[in-house]
Amino acid sequence: MILERVIVGPMAVNCYILASSNTREAVIIDPGSEESKIRNVLKSHNLTAKFIINTHGHYDHIGENDKFAVPVYVHKFDYPMLKDPMLNLSGLFSSPHKTKAKIELLDDGQIISLDEIRMKVIHTPGHTKGGIILVMESPVENIAFTGDTLFCEGVGRSDLPGGDEEELRRSIRDRIFKLPGQTRVYPGHGDFSTVADEEKNNLI
Repeated sequence: MILERVIVGPMAVNCYILASSNTREAVIIDPGSEESKIRNVLKSHNLTAKFIINTHGHYDHIGENDKFAVPVYVHKFDYPMLKDPMLNLSGLFSSPHKTKAKIELLDDGQIISLDEIRMKVIHTPGHTKGGIILVMESPVENIAFTGDTLFCEGVGRSDLPGGDEEELRRSIRDRIFKLPGQTRVYPGHGDFSTVADEEKNNLI
């Protein structure tokens, strides 16, 4: 399996590229900005993008959804954000965004597969109503892409439209902290961590 992080845009979003070493087919997680940087990584590994996953619907994570001509997966509760610039916050700036690509809706517990790669969708509302994390089941375990739900010694904002502080804390305590302690946390911004380190050090 190939796993690369690309830091994109003024908000320094962690965009992740996951791909099969055999077929060279890839999934892009949160392509928020800088299409060219993402394409350079795809090209460097001779990869073909097959679909995109948005961990949530804020503009800094969805800005390049339409640039790769592939379907976009998002939790059903955040679907409206992909279609409404005011909900995804791009309408507050000079580049209002509506995703035009085909959208596939996700639900809690769903398995997303690409060749040998399998990830489980875990609904973690609080940052947005449809925020999710993605937990790897194969070909490796103990990796979780946590979007803007959980950071290294931090959590996502809950004061934006659709946010709820208590719901966010509950999602972290009841869903993420139930994962094995050695699970590697790949957040939407900032440094990597582990579930055990966040249980110990994150002041939620």
